[in-house]
Amino acid sequence: MNAAHPSPALDDDLLRRFDVPGPRYTSYPTADRFGEAFDAQQYQRMLVARNGSTAPLSIYVHIPFCESVCYYCACNKVITRHHERAVEYLDALATEIELHVTALGTGLPVSQLHLGGGSPTFLSDAELTRLMSTLRGAFRLLPDAEVSIEVDPRTVTPQRLAHFRSLGFNRISFGVQDIQPDVQQAVHRVQPFEDVRVLVAAARVQGYESINVDLIYGLPKQTPQSLAETVSRIAELRPDRVALYGYAHLPERFKPQRRIVTAELPSGADRVAMLRGAIRGFLAAGYEDIGMDHFALPGDALARARRAGRLHRNFQGYSTQPDCDLIGLGVSAIGRMGTSYSQNAKTLPEYYEALAQRRFPVVRGLALDSDDLLRRDVIMALMCQGRADLTTLGHAHDVDGAAYFAPELASLQVFVADGLVEIDGGNGATVQVTPRGWLLVRAIAMVFDRHLQAARARVREGKHTADAGGARFSRVL
Repeated sequence: MNAAHPSPALDDDLLRRFDVPGPRYTSYPTADRFGEAFDAQQYQRMLVARNGSTAPLSIYVHIPFCESVCYYCACNKVITRHHERAVEYLDALATEIELHVTALGTGLPVSQLHLGGGSPTFLSDAELTRLMSTLRGAFRLLPDAEVSIEVDPRTVTPQRLAHFRSLGFNRISFGVQDIQPDVQQAVHRVQPFEDVRVLVAAARVQGYESINVDLIYGLPKQTPQSLAETVSRIAELRPDRVALYGYAHLPERFKPQRRIVTAELPSGADRVAMLRGAIRGFLAAGYEDIGMDHFALPGDALARARRAGRLHRNFQGYSTQPDCDLIGLGVSAIGRMGTSYSQNAKTLPEYYEALAQRRFPVVRGLALDSDDLLRRDVIMALMCQGRADLTTLGHAHDVDGAAYFAPELASLQVFVADGLVEIDGGNGATVQVTPRGWLLVRAIAMVFDRHLQAARARVREGKHTADAGGARFSRVL
C-alpha cells in the first residue's frame, strides 16, 4: 500500500525538527559521493558490459546555455547572449552520441528522452531540429516514449511550442518559480503570469500529454500569503504536474546567489508556513501528493503509477519509467550504466577537449558495491512507495534484512514515537511511512544512507574534539 496524503495534523514542531536539509535521492549513493577513480575508461567498460542488451535506454541531454542569470540557480550553466556558441556545442554532442553508437550499436530502443539545462530553449528551432535528428539517427525512440523538454517561458511562443510538438516532444515543463513581480525582480527572472497562462493553454491545445510547472518556495520577498496566491493561480491553470522545491541559500557555493539580499529571505517559520500552505492549496485544488516535492492531477501518469505501486525515481525526479540504464549527454550530465554512475566534465573547455580527442568526457563517477545496491533499493522503496520490506529486499541481496539494518531500525524509533513511521512484521522488518510522515519521507530515507550517516558521525566526532580543545575551533567544523 502506498503512502497517503500528508495529514494536516503534522505540526510545525515536527516540520522544524525533521524537515532538515538533505539529499533529494534522485540517486543513491548521491552525486557528492562520486570520485575521480571512476573515469572514461571505467565508463567504457560499463558500456562494453552492456553491449548486446536490448533493454530500453533513458537519455538525458544537458543544454547549459541561458541568456540571463537567475540569482537562485544552482544548475551548471553558461550565461551568454551569443547564440552562435550553440553550433560548437551541438557538434560536440554529435561526437558524444557517435561514441555511444560505436560502443553500443545503432538503433537501441529509448523509452525516455529529456532535455534539461540551463535552458534547452536557448537553441533555435533549427538547432533543436538538428539535435533531435541526430538522436533519432542514433537511437530508436519507442512509440510510447516519454519525450520531454524544459522550457523557459521567456524564450518561447505558442508557435515554438507547436514546433517542439512536431519534433516529437510530448511532455513539457515550464520553469515559473513564482508569479509575484517583486519576487521575480528579486531573483532576476521577470515573466508576466499572463505569458505563462497563454503558453500552458497553447501546450494543452497542441496535445502535450503532460504539462509540468516548477515552483520554488523560500525565495526573497516571498511570504506565506504571496505564495498562497501563486499556488492558487497556478492551480487554476490545471497543469498535470507541479514540482515544488525549497530554495537552498548557499552563496558560498553558487556565485549567482550572492546577489540575493539575505535580509529579504523568509524566516524559518515562514518557510514552514509556506510549505504547509502550498501542500494544502494543491490538495484542495484536487492534486495528489506524489511525494516530497511533486503533485499531480489524479488522471496523470505519475498519480496512476503511485496508486498502483509502480512509481520510480531517477535523476529527473519521480518517473513512471522502471529502472533502466541512463545515458547522460552534454557538459556535467550524469548517467547510470549497470551498477555505476558517471558524470561528464563540468566545464565546456574540458568537455570539448575530451571529445576532440574522441574519448568520453566522463571525469568522475562511482561503481556501486553490494551495500550500495541494497540500500538503494530500500531508499527508493521508501521514496516511491512509502514502504520498505527489509526481509524481502534483504533476500534479494542474500542478507538477513532485519539483522543487517538493526542499527537503522533502532534509529527509526524517534520517528515511530512521533507517529511518522510504523515498524511491523513479526521480526520488525517492514518499515511503513504513515500518512502523517509522508511529508518527511526524505528524512526517514536518510536513516538508511550509510555515506551520509558516516559523514555526520565524522562531523560529530570533530565537533567533540574541537569542544574539548577549545570553542574557538567549533565555527570551522
